[in-house]
Amino acid sequence: MTTNPTAAKAQSELALPLSTEKSDWLKSTIRDIPDFPKPGIIFKDITTLLKDPVAFKYAIDVICEHIRPMNVEYIVGIEARGFILGSVVAYNLNKGFIPIRKPNKLPHKVEKVSYDLEYGTDTVEIHMDAVAKGQRVALVDDLLATGGTAAAAYKLLEKLGAEVATIGFITELAFLDGRKKMPKDVDVFSLISY
Repeated sequence: MTTNPTAAKAQSELALPLSTEKSDWLKSTIRDIPDFPKPGIIFKDITTLLKDPVAFKYAIDVICEHIRPMNVEYIVGIEARGFILGSVVAYNLNKGFIPIRKPNKLPHKVEKVSYDLEYGTDTVEIHMDAVAKGQRVALVDDLLATGGTAAAAYKLLEKLGAEVATIGFITELAFLDGRKKMPKDVDVFSLISY
């Protein structure tokens, strides 16, 4: 059996961690919005990455290749940009998609977890019958910042008995230490880090 050098090169270009060149290129497709949502914050806006067909495809391909060998049954996305990523990843991997939503958006019986924000609390919800005990899932979202939302989403899945194989993000604001809130025994990855 011979190895196709073009296929091998393409596969190596999708491996994590990304090369500095690929990471810098993806970063260049994300725009900074100063003072959003409040003064002093520099918001990392991925809508420009999503609008760029080459960058969007590359990001999805890398995420898919990271998740593919983990033998998951579902891709779980967190509202709202996690829906964009998660549904496309699920489609490409031929897996089902499960949404985690903000309160009062799901029509059936829900499980919920509340978590602390800088000023107050928030809640995320999932249908109680979304995943069965022992089913393997991958959780995806656009951004890991302080880690509160992703940690709450993980707790929801844990409550339902799901086995979370991996948690992935396009961007990570490493200086906010969000990884500290992630479970220690779960693979956590991001395509680019600030």
